[in-house]
Amino acid sequence: MKRFVAFLFSSIFFVMLGQNLVAQQKATEFVPKGGARLMAQVNGNDTVLLAFLHDIWVFPRSTFKNKAQEQYFWRTVRDVKRTLPYAKLISSELTKVNLTLVTLKNDSERKKYMKEFEKTAFKKYEADLKKMTVNQGRILMKLVDRECDRTSFDLIKAYKGSFTAFFWQGVARLFGSNLKSEFDASNNDKVLERVIVLVEAGQL
Repeated sequence: MKRFVAFLFSSIFFVMLGQNLVAQQKATEFVPKGGARLMAQVNGNDTVLLAFLHDIWVFPRSTFKNKAQEQYFWRTVRDVKRTLPYAKLISSELTKVNLTLVTLKNDSERKKYMKEFEKTAFKKYEADLKKMTVNQGRILMKLVDRECDRTSFDLIKAYKGSFTAFFWQGVARLFGSNLKSEFDASNNDKVLERVIVLVEAGQL
């Protein structure tokens, strides 16, 4: 896996920007045909357009051994697009929860807060989560581990206790899932990691 740190143009941009600050040269805005607004640096009679460019990820060309393998890849793309926003949302919400919990005075207040938070979260997201397929649920658990650096089992155990974690692990097992699923980008989840990176970059 190789990553372009930045396009040559973005490197040139930063060099020019530094020179511009030193020389105190004038920068203006330029709107080319098509409507995109860019910065333009004027150096004497020369005008140079400046733009921020996103990083581009480059992987070896995908080669599928058969139709089933190709279908698996594109199904993974679909499922990542469906579940990745929720994994990131969970990570963001956990950060907010932790920041709030440390401000509460005792366990009673913390339990009350967690109960209200859980009630609100279920009401807000339960309908969408119920629409996920079994495979999307499995991927979501892996993505939670990727985004939070903790498995779904560990998170439930930390916030709801060991008994609740073991109970829901048993339920997950009945449906062929595992709350202890870990994300392994270097081995079992290479394809999944590749899809995630490209989806995040807007390349898929």
